[in-house]
Amino acid sequence: MAGKKSEHGEPVELTVGERVVRLSSPDRVYFPETGATKRDLADYYLAVGEGIVRALYERPCMLHRYPEGLAGEKVHQKRVPRGAPDWLETVRVTFPRYDRTADELCVTELASVIWAVQMSTVELHPWNSRRADTERPDEWRIDLDPMPEAGFDRVRRVAGVAQEVLDELQITGFPKTSGGDGLHVYVRIRPDWGFADVRRAALAFAREVERRAPQDTTTTWWRKDRDPAAVFVDYNQNTRDHTIASAYSVRGNPRGTVSTPIRWDEIADVEPQELTMATVPARFAELGDLHAGIDDVEHDLTPLLEWADRDEREGLDVPGDDDS
Repeated sequence: MAGKKSEHGEPVELTVGERVVRLSSPDRVYFPETGATKRDLADYYLAVGEGIVRALYERPCMLHRYPEGLAGEKVHQKRVPRGAPDWLETVRVTFPRYDRTADELCVTELASVIWAVQMSTVELHPWNSRRADTERPDEWRIDLDPMPEAGFDRVRRVAGVAQEVLDELQITGFPKTSGGDGLHVYVRIRPDWGFADVRRAALAFAREVERRAPQDTTTTWWRKDRDPAAVFVDYNQNTRDHTIASAYSVRGNPRGTVSTPIRWDEIADVEPQELTMATVPARFAELGDLHAGIDDVEHDLTPLLEWADRDEREGLDVPGDDDS
């Protein structure tokens, strides 16, 4: 006798490399505006598999889960739950402030990402360090975060200044949309410094961008004190255990926008809201992973740390690392 049909579809088994991942409730609608389902989300990640694995590879990863779809509650999950498949890889990270540890997902293959989708994950938020040494980042993140009255044209202008400064430093940055209103630029660095120094270097860079574009940019620490029409160069995203959505991560909004790698010359015309889980697979098939070369060079932070030393000698403080 046939079993009762599930309200959200019968489970399906997806072959992902050497693994088989069971996807339950595949017809559950996750994205109300588009009607995209849990199965659609899995298919999206399969389509950009090479890119999402590169973005997450061997990094502790926090999961942003929506067990009932975006219409329901959002869950931030650091710990991989009991009962996870034995092939799933994890990395243990410590939280000294709370005297706790967590075994976080550590993606080494695409099946891990599809398992996360089975666990109702929409967004994947990796650390900027890898499991070989979680206390020494190998990724510097430049987050151009517009304040409420700043339009995307202002983000474009600040991105141009950021590119100018990176070029002068002979540093290669890899831009991507945030999936929201901002832009991110990622830089591979030698894993020779701890989080505090990477953050100091990021602050020195942000202050240089602000000097060159004072009407468009702010590094003011407290949100309430920032110009509401400025772009905040958020150096604090380099603080330990601060994470942002990875390249190719879908974002938890009704359209299912994607944090999408772009070329520098696309910034002038890109419309981030058009880069969604429905449109990015075709772009990926045509262009490949625009971050494919990100691991080819590891940059030296010494010049930026020298800028940081100069700024501190001149009396500019280093704001605390609490959430703003």
